[in-house]
Amino acid sequence: MLAGDMLRRSAARFPSKPAVIWQDQSLTYRELDAAANRLANELLRAGVAKGEKVGIVCRNRIEYAVVFFGVARSGAVLVNVSTLYQPDELAYVLEKADVGTLFYEDVFADKVDAVRGRPPLLQTFIRIGEGGEDERYADFVQRGDATPPEVALAPTDPFCMTYTGGTTGRPKGVLCSHLNRYITAHTVAMEEALDERDVVGIVTPLFHVAALNIMFQPAMLVGATTVFLNKWSVVDFVKLASRTRMTAAFMVPTQVAMTLSDPAFDPAPFASWRKLSFAGAPMPDWVQKEMLRLLPNVAMTQIYGQSEMGVLTSLRSWYLPDKLGSVGRQVYNVDVALVDREGRPVPTGEIGEIASRGDNVMLEYYKEPEQTAAIRRNGWMVTGDLGIADEDGFITLVDRAKDMIISGGENVYPKEIENALYELEQVAECAVFGVPDDKWGEVPAAYVLLHPGAQLDEARIVAHCEQRLARFKRPRLIRFVQDFPKTPIGKIQKNLLREEYWANREKKI
Repeated sequence: MLAGDMLRRSAARFPSKPAVIWQDQSLTYRELDAAANRLANELLRAGVAKGEKVGIVCRNRIEYAVVFFGVARSGAVLVNVSTLYQPDELAYVLEKADVGTLFYEDVFADKVDAVRGRPPLLQTFIRIGEGGEDERYADFVQRGDATPPEVALAPTDPFCMTYTGGTTGRPKGVLCSHLNRYITAHTVAMEEALDERDVVGIVTPLFHVAALNIMFQPAMLVGATTVFLNKWSVVDFVKLASRTRMTAAFMVPTQVAMTLSDPAFDPAPFASWRKLSFAGAPMPDWVQKEMLRLLPNVAMTQIYGQSEMGVLTSLRSWYLPDKLGSVGRQVYNVDVALVDREGRPVPTGEIGEIASRGDNVMLEYYKEPEQTAAIRRNGWMVTGDLGIADEDGFITLVDRAKDMIISGGENVYPKEIENALYELEQVAECAVFGVPDDKWGEVPAAYVLLHPGAQLDEARIVAHCEQRLARFKRPRLIRFVQDFPKTPIGKIQKNLLREEYWANREKKI
């Protein structure tokens, strides 16, 4: 299936139903379908050829949905660009991705102006909003023909590119086909039981796969209504849920924790909410337990995957609390295995690197052949995450392979230490990583964020860890922090925490 077919078929089934809502604006499926055709045809008339790269820098709003499907139908490749990039980062990505046409929201005009002329291929700017000298999005779309564009497309053709969060250096462009992303859309629709009755809250940025491919595409596939929140806050999320009678949402763990911990929390605005999916970072057990206590009618589905290969596992609500701490087992339409360094599946109960293969796997890291080859192993694509599976096939993450600490020749997994720290009720978030040590090579360090008003000292943490963990695993450095640097989907950027300790030194793993 082509990406544009998801919208086309839902428009045929539910022509008058709202497809996308943002603030006081909305488009029905029929209107979104026609707008996508107009944009596609105008891109073609402007000379954008099949396979050319079209970028977008925009918050969650209706125009994003039109650009998404319009570019897909034109045969061009949509490059979803983070709105958080500063000009140098923006210029790097636009040049690396070979973007020739850029849609941008007016609130980012200063950033866009700062990169004009730097990426040599970028010649066409289309402004979403008012003002400025660039072509206006509204005029561009209005000129286009609403009939389906005549472009020969195959499911295996390149369709979109998102950029990795850059937790380990410069971001990489994840180039995916129509088929790659259809597989993920169908996975989510089935695993999270979405259907046309749902009102789906899109509350994470559309430039990331978490919102774009894990929630927006599946919602369009099944004919649900999507409602966009373009800037996260608990207050605005509560208003959205109440006003739209939201039934489903994807959230990162930080958003769930903030909602439940809000002093003004009231379950009443969430009366219609029935489905929550989460991923992007480990969800602390206390957050899941609070969801079960405060919003027992919301079925939680934990999903695990990556931009490079979509959703790999899911943990459905009926496996809680028995499988709490697991990320679930492989989804119904994807191959998943735990493999060793040679790409051979490891026996049950042994630690291996989580890997996948099949039509869900990306085409490549764009213009990064060595990086692409580095994660392919004996027919599998490896995730960089270490896991262990039980007899039922449920996988528990052990840690990132690159985060593993080797201390005095012993393997230390930061996640094991983090799990021990989360047993202390005062701990809201924590991050454990290795710091250099002249005797042991490296030792664990723990950065800890406490719940508001909570009190905890270093001695109590050390004592708790000595009770729960082998001595060589206990943190040798503990620092209390007020917040953490995070990616847009809530992953703590441990590389930034490590920087001050590893400057001018090489980590030998």
